Amino acid sequence: MSSTAIHIETSGSGTDMVLIHGWAMHGGIWQNIRDRLSQQFRLHILDLPGHGFSSHREPGDFEHVVSVVQEKLPKNCIVCGWSLGGQVAMELALRDSAQVMGLVLVSTTPCFVKQPDWPWGVESKFLQFFMENLHQNYRTTINRFLTLQTRGEREMSGTLAQLRQYFFERDQPDYDALLKGLLILQTNDMRQKLSQIKQPVLLLHGENDMITHSSAARWMNAQLRHSKLVMFQQCGHAPFLADPDKFISCVNESYYSE
Repeated sequence: MSSTAIHIETSGSGTDMVLIHGWAMHGGIWQNIRDRLSQQFRLHILDLPGHGFSSHREPGDFEHVVSVVQEKLPKNCIVCGWSLGGQVAMELALRDSAQVMGLVLVSTTPCFVKQPDWPWGVESKFLQFFMENLHQNYRTTINRFLTLQTRGEREMSGTLAQLRQYFFERDQPDYDALLKGLLILQTNDMRQKLSQIKQPVLLLHGENDMITHSSAARWMNAQLRHSKLVMFQQCGHAPFLADPDKFISCVNESYYSE
């Protein structure tokens, strides 16, 4: 068992759904859809190790993070992961198909960094920039990251205001956890594993996403045998903030049964 304490907020009733945030974020990022989703699902909103209200001890590599989350998963749950959280969700589905009965992958990619055979990633130097600037200019670096997430939005200023509001409501993430998270983004490549996922998968992705290219979502849709892709037009990296009505409708349509 891990000694890392994970903060989880549980609300609602119905089928269990676990929400996993992305790099540098925390569970509060879901608050604009939390109350409405909890009318149909029993939500478990967690903070990854070293983020939000979770313990700062032992921020670890990808395998460690997944193991810590796996210990807290309810049985027969749906796992919804955003960005890096989507990679955690995929690995959880691969580890235990009985425990995870379905996935919602939001703005997710199997490989964040561009490769010779993967044109839909970001340049490695892009992530290196964040790694080098986090310590000296934390708030400025994070604000740049938040701004990048909303590029291509129909209502960029509104989405960015929400992101900033929710993000800065909690304490700064543990520095080591941020660095190890960036290392995961730089090195993790789940492309070869993807076809092994047997559960139904709902892919929700912004057409104008500057961090995880929309073509990555289309590629995933082709690899996953039981998947449905919904693109959000004029939307960046946070579709649940840009168009919460559509987001909730898609999740309910796929997984809610009265």
